[in-house]
Amino acid sequence: MGTVTPFPIGRPSQVGFERIELTRILDLYGRMVAAGHWRDYAIQLGQDAAIFAAFRRTAERPEYRIEKRPALRNRQGMWALVNEAGMILKRGHELGPVLAPVERRLLKLVGE
Repeated sequence: MGTVTPFPIGRPSQVGFERIELTRILDLYGRMVAAGHWRDYAIQLGQDAAIFAAFRRTAERPEYRIEKRPALRNRQGMWALVNEAGMILKRGHELGPVLAPVERRLLKLVGE
């Protein structure tokens, strides 16, 4: 008749963002676009990490990358904020505090 494919048990084959997480990230992205700072974004979903990258211009490297790595959940935290040079600016167990440096920058942009 047909071939039975076993259901994958254990680690999922792809890491992704949950709806609440993606809503929080896209909300920040929208505010940065409204302030005229970001113009493009990309989402990469892989086996080890889910990455949201925000660009000033499309042809450049991303200004910030927000990475979710569930393998680091019990160590340093699964969330990381990475700058354009690849240096980790903030790492944590929750998304809010990891996004705080970018949100502070947004307040400075609007205040100027």
